[in-house]
This record gives sequence, structure tokens and C-alpha cells, in this order.
Amino acid sequence: MYNTQPTPPPFTAQVADASYVSRIMKRVYLKMFLAMIVTAITSFVCMNVPAVFYTLMTHSGLYFGLLIAEVVLVFVLAGALHKLSSPVATLIFYVYSILNGVVLSAILAAYTASSVFSTFVITAAVFGTMTIYGYVTKSDLSRVGTFLFMALIGLVICTIVNIFLKSTAMEWVISFAGVVIFIGLTAWDTQKIKQMAAMTDGSQAGKLATIGALSLYLDFVNLFLYLLRFFGNRE
Repeated sequence: MYNTQPTPPPFTAQVADASYVSRIMKRVYLKMFLAMIVTAITSFVCMNVPAVFYTLMTHSGLYFGLLIAEVVLVFVLAGALHKLSSPVATLIFYVYSILNGVVLSAILAAYTASSVFSTFVITAAVFGTMTIYGYVTKSDLSRVGTFLFMALIGLVICTIVNIFLKSTAMEWVISFAGVVIFIGLTAWDTQKIKQMAAMTDGSQAGKLATIGALSLYLDFVNLFLYLLRFFGNRE
């Protein structure tokens, strides 16, 4: 998904205006914030409605089906963005945030509410710091971002391998690497979205805000989950 954003139109003074870029970035953060709220509400409802939670925990096929549906929605949104209208793209994004809330409910239920909240606060602080850095820095993060994306692929492979190995030591290494990777990706994605905003006309602003919000949403959620392995207290 990190390489499927629409090709921006030629640079013009109008679209490069700082206030224009600021407006798009505000839309990105607003959509991301709303998606986080949707995910949080969905997780809370799933954990507090016994029938729903019992169904999730006792039907592994349903749970893995939701995981597959999440992946499909991400690829649909990223791959077919140029064909979708802005409202449809936004709808798909929020449907994804609902599905993610359902999936996360099974994970969050294993931890105490206080540790989940404290980890969320830590994640918000780290994410906020890195996204501000990515927005204001004059350094080109493209090389670092490319390296981090390759590291992310390696992380996914290691995670799959460890499903079969069940190595506790490897799990801690994967968790630490995940924190480092998504901290870096937060800054890179922010800079990339800002650069694209400076080269995108008004007709594409809504779609860019959606794909940008999705990128940062994924960075936040993954960073939160990896930090939860360090700071979360199990029930």
C-alpha cells in the first residue's frame, strides 16, 4: 500500500501553497482520529456484549475470515483508489476500522484495562512526536523509509516463521523490531503525505486524505500492538 498512491499532477504554485497543504494534512489527521474512535468503540462493544465476544473466541474460522477481509479491504482501497470516488474510499476505510475493532477486541481482552490505556497514552506520545518530526523536518527520509519498508517485509516473514517455532526469545526480538520500524514509518509516511499534498490538486485531495489517514492509522495501531507486548499486563 505504500507505493500505490495516485500519481500527482505537475507542480504549480497554487497547489504548493502552505495553507493548502495544511488543510489536507488536517483532513488526514481528522479521518485517522475518527477511524481510531470507530475502532475503539467497536472493540469496547465486542468485549462487553457476551454473545458477540463468545462467538469470536469460539469460532476461529470467523476470526481468521475477518483478518482476511481486513487485508482485502486494504488492498482494494490502495490498489483501486484512482477508480473510487472519495466518499466510497472513505466508506471502505471506516468499514476497515470497524473490522479492525472486532479483531482487536480478542487481543485487548487478554490485558488489563489500565495497561491498555497506559500503552495507548505512550503510543500516542511516541506517534505524535514522530509525526510532528516527519512534518517539520527538512531531511529527506525516503532512503530511510525504503529501508524500513524492506525491514517490515522481513518482520512479517519472521512473524509467520515464529508461529511454527513458538520461540519466546524471537517474539521479543520481533516486538522490539516492530516498535523501531513503525516509529520510523510514522515519520516517513507523514513526510510522504505532506509532499504528495503539495503536488495534488483539489480533485484528489479527498482521496489523498483517506489513503494518508489509512497509512498513519496502520502505523499507530501496529505501534500500539507492539508496545502492548512490553507494557501490557495480562488478566
